[in-house]
Amino acid sequence: MLTVQGLRKSYGGVQALRELSFTATPGRVIGLLGPNGSGKSTTINLLTGLMRPSAGTVCWQGVDIHQQLVAYQALLGYVPEEPRLYAYLTAVEYLTLVGGLRDLDGTIVARRVDRFLELFGLETDRYSPLSSFSKGMRQKVLISAALLHDPQVVILDEPDSGLDVASTLMLRSAVRTLAQAGKTVVYSSHVLDMVEKVCTDVIILHHGTVVAQDSVARLRELSKAPSLEAVFATLAVDDNVDATGRSIAEVGTL
Repeated sequence: MLTVQGLRKSYGGVQALRELSFTATPGRVIGLLGPNGSGKSTTINLLTGLMRPSAGTVCWQGVDIHQQLVAYQALLGYVPEEPRLYAYLTAVEYLTLVGGLRDLDGTIVARRVDRFLELFGLETDRYSPLSSFSKGMRQKVLISAALLHDPQVVILDEPDSGLDVASTLMLRSAVRTLAQAGKTVVYSSHVLDMVEKVCTDVIILHHGTVVAQDSVARLRELSKAPSLEAVFATLAVDDNVDATGRSIAEVGTL
């Protein structure tokens, strides 16, 4: 169980995150939503242990992750927002390297790498350098790397970025299956439809503050909104997006 209590983060006196608290239990998928600058990336960095909080704690099984950081990160599968890969390696080489760093048996790594490449349709590109891969192809490699060691905690930051429709649907099914297998999953995305489809609970951040936190169904009910998109627009969007969108389209006519 991943427990977040009173989490805060400041950068040079500017508060990026204020008093975030939640519990992520096995079998449920926590969705993080919010506009740019809302604190989602900061939250992800704190949950993965890449950054220390200014106040508050992130605990795994009741123990602060920074007291057991190596052990915690060994259980963690993480898809970062930015696909930073060793571009001169092939997909097989990169995933084999990750498996070695995870201290997995070589035979197991080879079997799992072959299966990931097959499922993601990357078999014919197995010997091509990652520098030749499209954004979506690189994203598939990142997802494979995150799941290679059968992690207990899965943190996904914009994991559908660059994926085609078929791959997005596969990812949706994979996230549900991970939760059903008892994994603890946190899913951060700008794609409201995806969050609504895969997440059991959602946290909406705005200017570093939690403005809503509940199950997707409960948030819709409380706000009398027909969809998560409508809830989000009500709680976390400052402007009239329809009017702004029309104005953007009309700039060229001025």
